[in-house]
Amino acid sequence: MQHPEDQPQRTCIGCRKKGPRSELLRLVAEGNGSPVVVVDERRRMAGRGAWLHPSETCLALAIKRRAFGRALPGTTGTAAVERRITAGTQAVDTPVAAATTVQPESGSEN
Repeated sequence: MQHPEDQPQRTCIGCRKKGPRSELLRLVAEGNGSPVVVVDERRRMAGRGAWLHPSETCLALAIKRRAFGRALPGTTGTAAVERRITAGTQAVDTPVAAATTVQPESGSEN
């Protein structure tokens, strides 16, 4: 198992801090000269990539700094990245509801 300091380091285009590649999302321009930025979930898509922490703070900083256009020239559409980060953030922030049905222990049904 690799230690975090042994993993390749990447720089977030939002906060500009370095971190292990496993902690950041890889972003690429969608193929065929499209101006749309998509998340490369498997980190295998061809072409130039940019890296972003999966947080709304880093996303907001990247948009404010216009970092997407510099990191991936010619791109303008970031809706897919925004959806991915807000969906991931909601999943983390939303508490898991407790099970509403409780199964009785064996033999205590009656």
